[in-house]
Amino acid sequence: MSGQFPYPGGPPMAVPRQNQTAVFNGSLSPGQGYETPNAGKYPPTQNGPYGAPPRPQFPLQGATLGHVGIPSGFPPGHPSQSVGAVPPTSQFNSMSLNDPAIRPVMQPSQMGVASQLPPTPNQMSGPQQRSMGPFPPNSTGPNAGLPPPLSGSHPPPVGGSLPPPLGGGMQPPFTGGLPPSLGGGIQPPTSGVLPPHPVGSMPPPTSGVLPPHPAGSMQPPTGAVPPHPAGSMPPHNSSGLPLQQSGGMQPPVSGGFPPQQGGMPLPLGGGMPPPKAGIPTYGPPSVPTSSPMAAPIASPGFHPLSSSVPGSLPPVSSQQFPPSSQLPPSGVGQYQGQPPSGGFQGQLPPQSSHQPFQPGAHYNMPSQSMPGQPMHSTQPGGPPPTMGMGGPPPPMGMGGPVNQFPGSSPFQQQSPGYPGQPTQPQQQKRLDPDQMPSPIQVIEDDKKNRSGVYQTNIKGSVPPLVTTPFITQDQGNSGPKFIRSTMYNVPCTADMLKSSHIPFALALTPFAELDPNEQAPPLVDLGELGPVRCKRCKAYMNPFMQFIDGGRRFQCVFCGAATDVPNEYFAHLDHTGRRVDCYNRAELCLGTYEFVATKDYCKNGIPPKEPAFIFMIDVSYNSVKSGLVQLICNQLKSEILVNLPKESGADASEIRVGFVTYHKELHFYNVKSSLAQPQMMVVSDLEDMFVPLIDGFLVKLSESEGVIDSLLSQIPQLFSESKETELVLGPVIQAGLDALRSADRPGRLYIFHTGLPTAEAPGKLKNRDDRKLLGTEKEKTILTPQTQFYSKLGTDCVAAGCSVDLFLFPNQYIDVATMSDICRVTSGNIYKYSYFQADIDGERFIEDLKTSVKRSQGFDAILRVRTSTGIRPVDFYGNFYMANTTDVEMASIDSDSTVCLEVKHDDKLNEAEGAFIQVAVLYTTISGQRRLRCQNLALNCCVQMADLFRSCELDVLINFFAKQAIRTSLNANPKQVREHIMNEVAQILACYRKNCANPSSVGQLVLPECMKLLPLYANCIIKNDSISGGSEISTDDRSYLMHLVNGMDVKLSNVFFYPRLVPFHTLDMDSTDFPTAIRCSVERLEDSGIYILENGLSMFLWVGINVSPDTIQKIFAVQSAAQIDIDKVKILQLDNPVSRRLCDLINRIRHERSRYLKLTIVRQRDKLQSWFDHFLVEDKSMNNGSSYVDFLCHIHKEIRNILN
Repeated sequence: MSGQFPYPGGPPMAVPRQNQTAVFNGSLSPGQGYETPNAGKYPPTQNGPYGAPPRPQFPLQGATLGHVGIPSGFPPGHPSQSVGAVPPTSQFNSMSLNDPAIRPVMQPSQMGVASQLPPTPNQMSGPQQRSMGPFPPNSTGPNAGLPPPLSGSHPPPVGGSLPPPLGGGMQPPFTGGLPPSLGGGIQPPTSGVLPPHPVGSMPPPTSGVLPPHPAGSMQPPTGAVPPHPAGSMPPHNSSGLPLQQSGGMQPPVSGGFPPQQGGMPLPLGGGMPPPKAGIPTYGPPSVPTSSPMAAPIASPGFHPLSSSVPGSLPPVSSQQFPPSSQLPPSGVGQYQGQPPSGGFQGQLPPQSSHQPFQPGAHYNMPSQSMPGQPMHSTQPGGPPPTMGMGGPPPPMGMGGPVNQFPGSSPFQQQSPGYPGQPTQPQQQKRLDPDQMPSPIQVIEDDKKNRSGVYQTNIKGSVPPLVTTPFITQDQGNSGPKFIRSTMYNVPCTADMLKSSHIPFALALTPFAELDPNEQAPPLVDLGELGPVRCKRCKAYMNPFMQFIDGGRRFQCVFCGAATDVPNEYFAHLDHTGRRVDCYNRAELCLGTYEFVATKDYCKNGIPPKEPAFIFMIDVSYNSVKSGLVQLICNQLKSEILVNLPKESGADASEIRVGFVTYHKELHFYNVKSSLAQPQMMVVSDLEDMFVPLIDGFLVKLSESEGVIDSLLSQIPQLFSESKETELVLGPVIQAGLDALRSADRPGRLYIFHTGLPTAEAPGKLKNRDDRKLLGTEKEKTILTPQTQFYSKLGTDCVAAGCSVDLFLFPNQYIDVATMSDICRVTSGNIYKYSYFQADIDGERFIEDLKTSVKRSQGFDAILRVRTSTGIRPVDFYGNFYMANTTDVEMASIDSDSTVCLEVKHDDKLNEAEGAFIQVAVLYTTISGQRRLRCQNLALNCCVQMADLFRSCELDVLINFFAKQAIRTSLNANPKQVREHIMNEVAQILACYRKNCANPSSVGQLVLPECMKLLPLYANCIIKNDSISGGSEISTDDRSYLMHLVNGMDVKLSNVFFYPRLVPFHTLDMDSTDFPTAIRCSVERLEDSGIYILENGLSMFLWVGINVSPDTIQKIFAVQSAAQIDIDKVKILQLDNPVSRRLCDLINRIRHERSRYLKLTIVRQRDKLQSWFDHFLVEDKSMNNGSSYVDFLCHIHKEIRNILN
């Protein structure tokens, strides 16, 4: 039912989704599952196992009914797509030195009601016969190839300026630029200890503590309902004092006012006098002054609107104020403005700033003060001025006409005293973060509106956000857990796509983990016939193929070629042109399904054997001393091997297992079932590696369980006195590869490694660590591999279907940048446990290993993407290997494996036909069967920018930008990487402003509804340690994060770049609901609160200094926060509701992530506070990162430069 709700970034659905499902004659009820066609369970009915066709509710066009789930006709009165419709926008108003006057104007609508309605799915017409032109090459070789430096291909941001480094301590004079961030007054000095990496290793202790947070600095999170009714006390700043406005200002006129519609600016109630000519516009964000009063020259003045809702950005002062704790209470100011003209009769009373963000609001950006202009040194306390006129915009997703007052004339409002000489000195005000677009509000609105069942029958439908819980009901398009796109309305021409600056990218997770209520892809077995394919482009049969000539031929939706239907596959067509067995065949009515592959799809025409897992254990001195060897052997017996994956219904796993130990020589073990005790064979000649045994090395667990148990019991004793400190790694991987190749099996190597491989052997590495280079132009010298040995070895592994997982346990530099090459090429994973201690880190390590072993996975996989004629994939991002320009080779593929690709035009698309994507993955199952998994997606095409910007998905865009930045950072310097991201963001928003937004003041920042969080998320990418990590993190941690981001799926990248911060102290301890998160800023933290922060890799429990002793006792079983043992990584569940609720919440968060999250306890103002603050991404960061406020102002400046 969720399909009837509006999606973020687009207007509401005009008609309920359920009214359109009649077009797909096979919709399933939410609880109905699928059965495989070869299961022999089909009822003797024409309806088929994949759903019965419901009665059509309006006439359908028979010519298009061959396409599943594509509405081809509409009943009378159904709204059609408005070509010129303008998508919902969020706008910021700004005053500039170049603006002669700031007079926000509400333009009458030219679109009418239709502009607020979603585009109707394009009618599917039978594709025409087309010739298949040759595709130009889309790559130049393996994925290891890197693009040229940015300096030659990507222009820097207009203006050429970056947000300046943000340090703490004594700050330089304020010489102009953007306002400082609202950081609660807490800016740690750069000379102090910087935060360590955010992935689990313990940070170094600091020599001091951070200054205390001002009491009462907590601001309530943005909620769906405003906490204060309209007309109540206005919002407070971080000190709890109301913001003051000086000057003679009149209170607002009481009276109701209809909701303001999208594209209608909120007028400024006051403004600055006209600036003197010749004063330059404000520059990029700069460091605030340390004095209470900033120089008036070139200081942006911000004008907050108290009636603005969260998500709208009011202007505030850039003036640096004294600490909020020193400010006295101030009175409520008044705000003067002229009444609206022409049809608008009243004004709104003051409202709380904590209303949910609503589309259509225009936001006031900072403006420049006149040189020499007198200013009041007003404290940031009193309420912001109320909105003079204009009314609030409608709630997100609520449709309505753009202008409710046809014929009414636009109204204007002037600043007090303008035109003419100002009668009141102008003051500076601070920017309220509550008025900026809130990611929390966007996430919660989407959960509220789109949770439940998501049906995939609507072509070009934007799916729910990755943060929204939903159940996919496959009705012809592959679900969003498998495939997502940056856009669901594809521009028809390359010029339109290029001018938008939005990349057309797809994020593919073919083996994504499904909800228990979702049906796994059904298996189709066509016997010796094998999958039916197009004779020209080789696309596989899918729901969008059009059958013609009475069912004897089908026309390919990708290339237009007509192909004869094999006799074994023939079926008659009904009166609508659809096959009568459509709902008996998954490939004709579902978006995701699997074929059983014939021997033609196997190497050398021979069916593959069952895969094998080889566990390779480092038994050097450090490994034994830390307890790692003992832990691995104990847990392999009791927890790991019993969880080997097996096919559904099978009694035992078919996976073969083998065991190797090593330090500077290798030990192989014969565990054949006929042996009473295992046998060890030692290989010390590492230059020419070989496996000394074949028979007895790889065995079935069920057959050799006794011998394996004996071996795992003896290994810790055999090496308990090991003093060997030198290690090898290259020969270890070579041995595993040789074992799998000799057995002719695909498989995975689990390597547990503790140090830099310095022993004389292939793959030897030297210590080249120099973390001072991080963040400089020379950082790529330590972030790129020091040798190509592991990359070349990886290509050999891919050819044999051998994947490598590295579990690293370093106490010092281990050169992850070089070692990770083997995992990147073989699609393996890296897990890192710095300074490993078995009693502290053992649980996390074993849980990660257990998840890696037991989850669904495939081996020796090849992925290929086919697209409609006119578009083609040109570049691929992720951890895999490419020997040519089309095939993505993955030695293994699991539920986290993600491939991101960019698509570009090579011809013009037909708006009526749309665009089609098919992803095919050929792989070997855990039982040794060769299968082909197909996933299909139909997209709309458009010729209007408004349609494009209405259907974008920001989470995929951010995922793509991050991976692009990772690749670029290996070729370009950090400044170029940051400039590229900022330039792309500014170009995208400038394009929207130029082509889609209603005419408005040049000082307004206009944000498309579906991209209003783009500046925030882009700033999070730029500040992230994987992109901009400097000397405050280790070189290995930086390389580790880069590897993770390169293969990260969309759901994880969302929380990784913008962590989830959850208040625990406000929860109902008897409830089981998951709490609503709050924004990531230090100002949101209360001294008396307890918070959980997680980013998908790490988790923190933050305890305020004023938490009640009773709560401390119930959670930690100690009397005060000072007595908490912060070295603990596990909180014991005590017998009280508070402890049970906390443990349940922590476990639920861990269950959502594929990696076990290490819990770090942080006491307020303790040595770990700066580390925790590193994840509060809306504030300034220590690695020269701007705050949300500063970055948004900088992007606004760049947009204005582009438009000018």
